[in-house]
Amino acid sequence: MKPTTTKLAGVALVALAIPTALIGLSQGMQLPADPRVRMAETVRIEPGSFTHMQPGEFLQDSRPAAAPRVPVRIRRPLEIMKYQVRLDDYARCVAAGACKPADAREAGEVPVTGVSYRDALAYAKWYSEATGEDWRLPTDEEWAFAAGSRFRGDIEPLEVDTANPARGWLSSYRREVDLARKPDPQPKPAGSFGVNEKGVADLAGNIWEWTSSCYMRVTLGPDGKAIESAIENCGVRVVQGFHRTYMSNFIRDGKSGGCAVGLPPDNLGFRLVRDNSLGMRMARWFRGGWIAS
Repeated sequence: MKPTTTKLAGVALVALAIPTALIGLSQGMQLPADPRVRMAETVRIEPGSFTHMQPGEFLQDSRPAAAPRVPVRIRRPLEIMKYQVRLDDYARCVAAGACKPADAREAGEVPVTGVSYRDALAYAKWYSEATGEDWRLPTDEEWAFAAGSRFRGDIEPLEVDTANPARGWLSSYRREVDLARKPDPQPKPAGSFGVNEKGVADLAGNIWEWTSSCYMRVTLGPDGKAIESAIENCGVRVVQGFHRTYMSNFIRDGKSGGCAVGLPPDNLGFRLVRDNSLGMRMARWFRGGWIAS
C-alpha cells in the first residue's frame, strides 16, 4: 500500500519543523508556564572542578575506611534553586493531587519539611509539568559543588574497633558534638542561614536536603582504590545538610529512623536543579509541542 498524500505531507511538516525547533531550543525556548505556579529563583554556577569525598560505606581489610577523595568535574553550568522548596509551593502540588501532604505543621514562607525522597520526586515531576521545564533533584556531587565552603562530608568516627562497632558510633557522636551542632527542629524563613560564596542560600542549616544519589558500599584495596564492584542500594539516598548522611527513601522524619550517621537530621526538605541540556529541551518540545498533538 502506497502512503497517502496526507501522511507524506505530515512527514514533510515534521522534517521542516525539526530544524526550527532545534534553533529555538538552542536559544533556550520554553513551553508556556502555568501562571498559578511561582517560578523559583535560581542560581547559575559555571562549570568547574573540585576534590570530593565520595559518599557511602568503604571497607579495607574488612574494616571501615575513610572515604576516598576524588577529582570531580562539573561539565555544564549548574542551575539550582537559590532556596529550598517552600511549604506554600509544595501545598500547590498537594492541591493539584500530585503530592502527598507533608508532615510539617508550619505555614507560609518556610521550607517544606516532613517530606521523603519519594515526595521530592513527586514534586519535581509536578513542577516540571506545571512550568514546562525539566526539574530534578541534584546529585550528591552537584549539591557539594553548589555548597562550596559549606559542604561537610560524613561524620567519620574518631576510632574504629571491628570487635565493638559501638565505639565507632559513639566517637561519631562525640565528633559532631565537637562541631557545636545543637538540635534545631524549628524551620526558619528562607534566607535565615545566609548565602554562600556562590549565591546559594540556607545550605547546611537545619534543613537536610534529599539528593538523587544512591548509598554505596565499596571494598578498597591497599592502594585505596575499589577492588570490587560497588554495591548500590537505591532504597537509601544521600542526604546533605550540616553534614552528609543517608536515609531510606520513605523516611519523612530523620529522627524516626533510616541510616542517619551522628545526630539525626533536624528536618528533611529539598531543592531542585533545572536541567537545560539540549537533549532535555528537545524532549520537552516533542512532549509538549504540536508534533505530540
